[in-house]
Amino acid sequence: MIHTIITIAALLLVPLAAAHAADFHVAASGNDANPGTKAAPLRTIQRGADLAQPGDVITVHKGVYRESISPPRGGESDTKRIVYQAAPGEKVEIKGSEVAKNWVKVQNDVWKVTLPNSFFGSFNPYGDLIHGDWFSARGRQHHTGAVYLNGDWLAEAAKLDDVMKPAGAAPLWFGQVDKDNTTIWAQFKGVNPNEQLVEINARRTVFYPKKPGMNYITVRGFIMRHAATPWAPPPAEQLGLIGPHWSKGWIIENNVISHSRCSGITLGKYGDEWDNKSQSAKAYNLTIERALKNGWNKETIGHHIVRNNTIYNCEQTGICGSLGAVFSQIIDNHIYNIWTQRLFSGAELGGIKIHASIDMLIKNNRIHNAGRGLWMDWMAQGTRITGNLCYDNSTDDLFVEVNHGPFLVDNNIFLSGLSVRDWSQGGAFVHNLMAGTIDSRPQGRATPYHKAHSTAVAGLSNIKGGDHRFYNNIFIGQPGKAPGFGLSMYDAREFPLQTGGNVYYNGARPYAKEADPLTLPDVDPKPEIVEKDGHVYLHLTLGQAPQKAATKLVTTERLGSAKIPGLGYENPDGSPVRIDVDYFGAKRSEAKPSAGPFEVPAADRLTLKVR
Repeated sequence: MIHTIITIAALLLVPLAAAHAADFHVAASGNDANPGTKAAPLRTIQRGADLAQPGDVITVHKGVYRESISPPRGGESDTKRIVYQAAPGEKVEIKGSEVAKNWVKVQNDVWKVTLPNSFFGSFNPYGDLIHGDWFSARGRQHHTGAVYLNGDWLAEAAKLDDVMKPAGAAPLWFGQVDKDNTTIWAQFKGVNPNEQLVEINARRTVFYPKKPGMNYITVRGFIMRHAATPWAPPPAEQLGLIGPHWSKGWIIENNVISHSRCSGITLGKYGDEWDNKSQSAKAYNLTIERALKNGWNKETIGHHIVRNNTIYNCEQTGICGSLGAVFSQIIDNHIYNIWTQRLFSGAELGGIKIHASIDMLIKNNRIHNAGRGLWMDWMAQGTRITGNLCYDNSTDDLFVEVNHGPFLVDNNIFLSGLSVRDWSQGGAFVHNLMAGTIDSRPQGRATPYHKAHSTAVAGLSNIKGGDHRFYNNIFIGQPGKAPGFGLSMYDAREFPLQTGGNVYYNGARPYAKEADPLTLPDVDPKPEIVEKDGHVYLHLTLGQAPQKAATKLVTTERLGSAKIPGLGYENPDGSPVRIDVDYFGAKRSEAKPSAGPFEVPAADRLTLKVR
């Protein structure tokens, strides 16, 4: 009888718990004094954030919302999140900008507007300089402000005189802040800005908690633009247009993220008194020590999912993260037009730039026109980089810097002039297509390696170079161009390579100790990327070589252990790896897989829909 009563009571609690979850609605026609029902919606997303409790959903309806959302709390678990979502099928824009009106013509295409400093509240991006560790201002000042004409941003001028000159291909703006007012001059070629949409940055972030530890939040379906973000170096708090701020378990999906002055999505660390005072390898090692004391571990940090986002027009990174991105997944994102104005520079630029990509999965991303495509800097251990498409990146497609492994790079298409900048050791490169060079260099910096599947530091070591596995890759050279196509640069590295099943076209050269390389010095596959109707096609001619190479299936057992950490190549849960599917997910031959990303390619010229 007692058991029956307890069971009935437990059943009665289920609907009560489910009823606690609320669905708050936000609409441009709403009012924050409303209860937030669909019939009586709120006006601001921030009000929804203030009301939401774990398990609740904030649904935002069509319109433009000019605000910076700071969630005051997160969810309790992966199944009891706080969800922020655009209403299905509705266009919802969240902007860190305000509309600027009342422009006065100065001369020709030059106009100016004067605003009271109170317009910006406590943060004025036109008096806020971009600066920080590893930042290069290139001899001038840069501000976190920006000016937009009908959605496109203008470039900041170095001085007012530059704005007064005839407008060039990239129109300019310049700002000055005194004790009372902010004045902005801008070139509007052939248009009256008072008859157009002109916006100016007014907020540092669009969706970013002021406090760390806001766990289990989902943000989906929004268009998010116009953030006056600061430079985001690895030893400092990394503020992005959107980011979880040293939290756990966020999902950022199906968004369009653009026009961040520095970074789009940040998965970075907390801030402290050492921010922008740590520009050295030794200082960053101290940053890591402090982070471990401040809860940097598998139980409390990371585990984010960033997927299906379109990210563009960010002048530092599309996605970056220092320490806070551990155990996360970055998958199926389109990242492009990063660092395109190129008015400033620094050592923290790229489509995806991660410090400490421990047990991360970086998969199926399309990255182009990003300067550098992927940059795994320090502590890439247990990282898998698979199925990514990188092209038209002017710096390189993949930079692996001062890592000891094990990390796995498989089934990628690297088509830029420099495929891999390798300042690491202990990697496994399997079934990739590389049409650019490889740059291999030892490094004297002592950098950490970790215990298996953990943030705990096991030791420090410098980079002697080598200790890589290169299996079943395709390398395409360019006769008469700079050396570095293929693997011959590793002949001089202290640690030997493990190689096999590689194909070398058009002058690419094998590793000196490689057994049975397939070398085709006079065959040029002529890879070509074509973007058409929203898709990406790869044209190339490989012939029969990928099927004739001396390939074998690549597994955890075959890859062995990375020399310095002494750890094997395995999945984050400790299960073994088998590279038994290709770039498209097609099953590979167990006995003799095709070299390169594509299983059993045709001998004739291929046209492959790669995105």
